[in-house]
Amino acid sequence: MKGPLFYSKILLFGEYGIIRDSKGLSIPYNFYNGALKRDEDPSPQAIASNASLKRFADYLETLQNEQPELVTFNLTELKSDIETGMYFDSSIPQGYGVGSSGALVAAIYDKYAQDKITVLENLTREKLLQLKNIFSQMESFFHGKSSGLDPLNSYLSIPILINSKDNIEATGIPNQILDGKGAVFLLDSGIVGETAPMVSIFMENLKDKGFRTMLKNQFVKYTDACVENFLGGDMKALFMNTKKLSSVVLNNFKPMIPEQFHAIWQKGIDTNDYYLKLCGSGGGGYILGFTEDLERAKLSLKDYKLEVVYQF
Repeated sequence: MKGPLFYSKILLFGEYGIIRDSKGLSIPYNFYNGALKRDEDPSPQAIASNASLKRFADYLETLQNEQPELVTFNLTELKSDIETGMYFDSSIPQGYGVGSSGALVAAIYDKYAQDKITVLENLTREKLLQLKNIFSQMESFFHGKSSGLDPLNSYLSIPILINSKDNIEATGIPNQILDGKGAVFLLDSGIVGETAPMVSIFMENLKDKGFRTMLKNQFVKYTDACVENFLGGDMKALFMNTKKLSSVVLNNFKPMIPEQFHAIWQKGIDTNDYYLKLCGSGGGGYILGFTEDLERAKLSLKDYKLEVVYQF
């Protein structure tokens, strides 16, 4: 048995901001993927994944009992498949901000949800929001609070533009230029990040009036501008706003940036070789980078592993 592949995702813009109704832009990242599988001779990882699926199935049963109007599953088939050793075989690194739990949620919904919304139908805004809501409740099992965007991206495998909490749409992004000088890249921090504690810190910070003002007047403002610049292909304005965003994040989201990266983050802003921003909730995992000159950024970050996501 091997199910269809579900891909990782990258939230180019909007981390934390979307909690406060900023714009966001999420794109599939096909370098990593996962699928439901069963093996004759399961590895220790497969056995651990199977045990986690068992707990997830119990959670989904409770969810279905509490909100039958939201979503129902073929629980008999799901539990029987788990009993016979089904697990989620994934190359998506966990705690790296690229949507490992999102791909799993998408795979389970795809195989076991009843009356599911499929990728092939006309995806109206209502249907997208309904899917996002279902996925948000499903993924809460892993994170405590989820926007539902990671599984949505993984399930549909198309870029998604978040205009506000209640307004999301499928979107097109400018075509890649594979030998382009400019690039979006991932920088491996070498540390696993935990989403829940980072979100808790953010929620705690929101109680502070100054923090809320900074979010509204700077963080959300620059995030929205970056999304519009990127989709409009205005790269000059994009780098100007990404630099401002990078600076705001360094000054106000320090706990989300691993300490040994504070100086490298600042170096990018000072030299204009690259600009860094959070990839997902931060605290470790990947850091997202933007550069107008990939070769210069590589030279500047020669001690680190860069993974190019998109070139222009």
